Amino acid sequence: MEGKTLYRKIVDSHTVLRVDEQHVALYADLHIMNEYTSPQAFAGLAEKKLPVRCPEKQMGIVDHVIPTHPVARDARTIMIDAAAQQAANFTRNCRKHGIHLFDVQDREQGIEHVVAPEIGLIRPGMVVLCGDSHTTTYGALGALGFGIGTSEVEHVLATQTLIYRVAKDMRIRVDGKLAAGVSAKDLVLYIIARIGAQGARGYAVEYGGSAIEALSAEARMTLCNMTVEAGARGALIAPDETSVRYVAERIRDMPGEAIAAASEQWRALKSDADAVFDIEHRFDATDVAPYVTWGTSPDQAIPVGGRIPALPGAPVEQANVAKALNYMGLDAGAAIDGLAVDHVFIGSCTNARIEDLREVAAVVRGRKVAAGVRAMVVPGSGRVREQAEREGLAAALIAAGFEWRQPGCSMCLAMNDDVLKPGQRCASTTNRNFEGRQGRGARTHLMSPAMAAAAALAGRIVDVRKEYRHEQA
Repeated sequence: MEGKTLYRKIVDSHTVLRVDEQHVALYADLHIMNEYTSPQAFAGLAEKKLPVRCPEKQMGIVDHVIPTHPVARDARTIMIDAAAQQAANFTRNCRKHGIHLFDVQDREQGIEHVVAPEIGLIRPGMVVLCGDSHTTTYGALGALGFGIGTSEVEHVLATQTLIYRVAKDMRIRVDGKLAAGVSAKDLVLYIIARIGAQGARGYAVEYGGSAIEALSAEARMTLCNMTVEAGARGALIAPDETSVRYVAERIRDMPGEAIAAASEQWRALKSDADAVFDIEHRFDATDVAPYVTWGTSPDQAIPVGGRIPALPGAPVEQANVAKALNYMGLDAGAAIDGLAVDHVFIGSCTNARIEDLREVAAVVRGRKVAAGVRAMVVPGSGRVREQAEREGLAAALIAAGFEWRQPGCSMCLAMNDDVLKPGQRCASTTNRNFEGRQGRGARTHLMSPAMAAAAALAGRIVDVRKEYRHEQA
C-alpha cells in the first residue's frame, strides 16, 4: 500500500463521512471566529433555532475592526458606529452560546492567529478552521488550518464539521542556510515569486528541508501564514522538537504527564517515506535575499537589489503588470532600492510576534525614524505587548520615534481607523499588497520586519544588510 502524506493522515483521521470521491465531512478540533466573518452565521443559527453544537471547541476574538490607539487597555473603545455594533453583536452572540471571547479590553486580546498558538490552543494533528484565509498559519505547528466562508462558519457552529473538498499534495523542500539578515518573510516572498500567486492553487503544501528545520516556531508561522498567497489550501510542517517544545510550553489544560505522552505522538506525525506528492519543488536557501514587492500581488516581488521586471510578452500578463505599475507609480526596469516611503507599518498576523519585534528593535535601537516618515508598531497580542515592554523593546522603539500601539489587525486591511491616504507609500510587514488593501489609492510594499525597520530609519527602501549591518550581526 502506498504511503500517506502528513496532510492525508490528518484529513483521514478527521473524516466523519466520505461524501463522494472528492468531498468528506471533516471534523474540526477548534473553530476560531472574529467579529467580521461571524455575524451572518449566528443569524442563520437563530433563524433555524439551532444551538452551537460544541461551544467549548470555539474561540472568539475581536481583532479586525478594533482601533489600536496607544491608550490604556481599559480605555480602548471602538468609535466607528458600524464597527462598534459589529463587535457588540459578536460579544452578545458569544455570551449567549457560551463561547470564550477575547473582547476589546481583554488582557490577552490580539490578532486571532497570534493569540491561538501563544495560549496553547493549537496542537499538532489538529484541524483548525476560521473565517480568515491566513488560518494556514497553524501548519507551523503541524496542524491543518484553513479559512472558511460565512455559510461554512454557520455549518461548523451547528455541526462541528465541514463539507470539505480534499486538496492535492505539494511538497516544497528548502535546503541550505539563510544568510544573515534574511528571514522567513524573505523566504516566503521568494517562493511565491518563483511559483506564482496561483502556483499552489488546489494544493496543501508540506514544507521540508534543512532550511525549514532551522526556523524557529514563530518564523514557521510567517512561512505558513503567507503560503495562502500562492493559492494554497493548507500549509504544513511536520512536528519536530522545535514545534513540540513550543506547544508543550504553552498548554494550559493538560497535566505534565499527559503533555509528555501527547508529545511522543506528535513527534510521530509525518509523511511516510514512500508517500507520493502530486508536485514537488526544491529551492536553495542561499539563493534568497531580502525581498520586496513592487506590484499589487505578493508574487510581484524582487530582491531589494533587483529591478522591476520588464513587461511580459503575453497580452493578459502585460496588461496586469502595466496596471500594477500604474497603480504603484513605478516603471519597469526601475530599482526598488532607494524608493522613498511615507509610512512604515510593522504588525499583522504575519509579523507581529515577539521575535519580529526583537528584530525591529535590534535595527532601530539608538537611531531615529527619518523626518517625514510615520512609523508604527502594532504588537500581535496583549501578551506580545507586555513581553516587549518587559524586554525593553518597546522603549527602544518609542525612543526611535515609532508609535507603540495596542494589539489588533490595524493597518493590515484598513478595516478600522488605521488607514493610509491615497498615494501614500508604505513599507509593510503584512501579507497582502492588493489595490486599496491599506487604504484607497495607498501603495504597499511587503517586506520583512528588519527591512521595514531599515526603511523607517532611512526614509526609503534599503538593504538592511548594507545600511545597518552591525545591528544584524
